[in-house]
Amino acid sequence: MSLMETLARMEAVAAGRAQPRCTVRHRHLSERPLVFVPLTTAGEAGAPLGALVGTDREKPALLAVPQPRDRDLRFAFLAELAETVLPYVDGFADAIEWEERKETDPETGKKVPVQVELCADAPQLIVPSAAGIDFVRLLGRSMRFRRTAEQEPEAPYPAPPHVPLLGRWLTHFGERARVPGASLLLPMTGLLTRHWATGQSVLEDQHLGALLSWIDPPPGMSGREAAEYAESARDADGQLRCPPAGPATDPAFDNRLLAPAMARYDAGLPGAEEALRTLVEGQLRPTWDAVWQGIDLLRTLPAGARVPDRWKRDRWSYTAHRDRIRAGEPPQPKQDDAVTAAQKLSTRETAQAQLDAQEALDDPLVMAGRRLAGEAFQGTVTAVEMAFSEGKRPMPRPLVTLRTADRPQLSEGGKLYRPLTDGKTQTAEYVAPVAGEPGALVVRLTGGMGRGKTPEPGSVPEPDDAVCWTLFEHAPRGGPELPAPEDTPWTHGGPPPGAADLPHPAPDPVTAEDFL
Repeated sequence: MSLMETLARMEAVAAGRAQPRCTVRHRHLSERPLVFVPLTTAGEAGAPLGALVGTDREKPALLAVPQPRDRDLRFAFLAELAETVLPYVDGFADAIEWEERKETDPETGKKVPVQVELCADAPQLIVPSAAGIDFVRLLGRSMRFRRTAEQEPEAPYPAPPHVPLLGRWLTHFGERARVPGASLLLPMTGLLTRHWATGQSVLEDQHLGALLSWIDPPPGMSGREAAEYAESARDADGQLRCPPAGPATDPAFDNRLLAPAMARYDAGLPGAEEALRTLVEGQLRPTWDAVWQGIDLLRTLPAGARVPDRWKRDRWSYTAHRDRIRAGEPPQPKQDDAVTAAQKLSTRETAQAQLDAQEALDDPLVMAGRRLAGEAFQGTVTAVEMAFSEGKRPMPRPLVTLRTADRPQLSEGGKLYRPLTDGKTQTAEYVAPVAGEPGALVVRLTGGMGRGKTPEPGSVPEPDDAVCWTLFEHAPRGGPELPAPEDTPWTHGGPPPGAADLPHPAPDPVTAEDFL
């Protein structure tokens, strides 16, 4: 936990209300997100009990499994879920715009510009908490390998064609959620804790009702009182007034209400199924409303300047997966090969570095945290001395003296970076502190001034200008390119087996977990 976050949490405790950690919204928020609130059955790993799903906050679709131990009912739930979600996911596939990218010409081996399709928008799924994202991944894994009657007429429990298709999309969303800054699949608790700091622990922040109580407490109550009520208040029947955000259920609900209702359903009593659906909806509806309340709170924040760039990468990801499905490629494997795993890890590390830099550049409150950590400093220019590099073609290297109250972790010759008004980055290097003047230091500009012998107008700060320098790059790059899968070294398992080497035509062996 950073010093800035610790201070914000202390202020939240003192004020009795959550404190902002950001001045802008750092994640893309769709105009029409798909909210998915699932529930699972206690003691049955991955067995769905029900869900509320939809884009209309007033009319969600209720999906319920009256007896989760019945495999046919679970499969019917997955089929109904696919019928509900796939039209939304596919609704963005055909609205495209053209983008120019460089691709390698197979004949010449050179990079040539080509026009490619990019979906104009992409779907966005929002779940209540991080546990909901894990459940989406589990659903994706259990659904994408389901065999349809067309694929294997003799296979037990054949699935409708749209069930494995939804599984592939959910797997893609789950994988994309691991990329820092991606917004195709988001947990509401993660969104809120990124933008507000509460006076409770990180674990307690996973309770959506308690988290919202700190951010927007009811009139006459402090955040702590409202959060305590949301976590533990029960009615006369012993049921939580604010049910958990799932996918796990409350044991009191399971024992006192759900188990007797399932027993009546198993006995075939009239109205038992409708009573079960009412029970499930009663557990889901408060969380559904809480997710939409969180969306309303997030929409009060303006989007950061670099949020559209990150959303564009999500659109590229969605477009690429759309193309893979249309090309008839097989579903994602259960386990990545060595090269693919290394590529994913490198992509996520680069995305994390880019996200950290972009959030600081977009948000002065985030930048303040980097300044407290010694990773940036802000000061006022006191003097500028023109200097030039040594060599056959001297280039301008002005020396800028500034005074700062920050304490950056500088070393002689260390690189510095400053954002310019045109969106570019100016580079510099630290020279030395000014003797006898505490807080004064000298930096040498090394870039961002054009290619001429004189700096371009506005590229060199003037005395009395306020400037902010960072010790981190503004556009971090990834590592070196990895070898092709067929060139995987023996130290990492060697090349993956070819189609002729596979023991069977199926992408993976069928296991018990394929039948959720």
